[in-house]
Amino acid sequence: MGLVNMEKARLSPSDRPSPERDAASGIVARSSSQPTTHSDTMTPLPLKIVFHGQNAANFRQDFEQLVAPDHQIIDLSDALDQPGERAHYESADVVIGIKLQEGMPVPHKARLFHAPAAGTDAVNTTMLPAQCTLANCFGHENAIAEYVIAALLMRHVPLARADQDLRQQRWTYWAGQKAALRTEMGSQTLGLLGFGHIAQTVALRAKAFGMRVHVANRSPIQHASVDQSWTLDGLHDFMGSVDAVVVSLPLTQNTQGLVDARAIAAMRSSALLINVGRGAVIDEKALFEALKSRQIAGAVIDTWYQYPTPTQTECAPSTFDFASLDNVVMTPHMSGWTSGTVRRRQETLAENLGRLSRGEPLINVLQGPR
Repeated sequence: MGLVNMEKARLSPSDRPSPERDAASGIVARSSSQPTTHSDTMTPLPLKIVFHGQNAANFRQDFEQLVAPDHQIIDLSDALDQPGERAHYESADVVIGIKLQEGMPVPHKARLFHAPAAGTDAVNTTMLPAQCTLANCFGHENAIAEYVIAALLMRHVPLARADQDLRQQRWTYWAGQKAALRTEMGSQTLGLLGFGHIAQTVALRAKAFGMRVHVANRSPIQHASVDQSWTLDGLHDFMGSVDAVVVSLPLTQNTQGLVDARAIAAMRSSALLINVGRGAVIDEKALFEALKSRQIAGAVIDTWYQYPTPTQTECAPSTFDFASLDNVVMTPHMSGWTSGTVRRRQETLAENLGRLSRGEPLINVLQGPR
């Protein structure tokens, strides 16, 4: 049920991951070829731009070099509790930040709320003023694809274990021994849950290694890198068809808990689950219990269920003791964080600020003015 046969077309050099977010989110980010409608191009206007919080500050360095010199750029703390900060926030033309929540001031004059990240689940869109556009940034897909490939390769090329053993004079993986035979990643099938920027880039990398690629997505998929796809009503069939599942979905009402105990039970006992999307897309308790009981072989988890805060800089990533499990690789939401990601996101921010100043269509729009 939900199975879609794939056309075996070859990618041309001009093929690139589409600008759409994973379709299961129901949200589409428009690229420059899919603009929002604004007024005709006009003389550039200076903008008051605020960078709100530590996350936004990561994209602040040398930003003046990317935008027109007549813009006013102001740095604000996360708490907005320093003198004048709330007034600056409320009067800004553009807010660059990742959250807008109850108890925070409302950016009444904002024409653009721009997340310097892909996820906007911490932005309460009902608090945005009617004239305000919500946009996001991608640019992390190359970095995350490399992380996923590294995670997959660990199962087949045990460099760290081989090095550790040989330092102890143990030739565990010496060629010529039957017990030292390894598997090859290229002989396996990779499953991608969601098919947005990240998954499309992972698919290209996986095909370079010779892997078969299966996809489960809200809408049908036809792509040269995909061998077989399912819509979400065939999720369990998809989960059972692959050697590893990569979850790259954003967190929405439709995706929260999508990978539940039944979906995990449909996986092969030898399968690996990798989460680079949002933690809560996978049911926390179901995942822990499946790993603890070795219902599935393992997991690589980069996105979690609880995070540090400005007042609590260290915390466990879950209420469950994943750290006690030897079949889990745990990383601190690092998969997309590279110098290349920062540079590409700065370029997206600067591009949209220029477009807004000139009255031109914006890119990466998630929600237009109401």
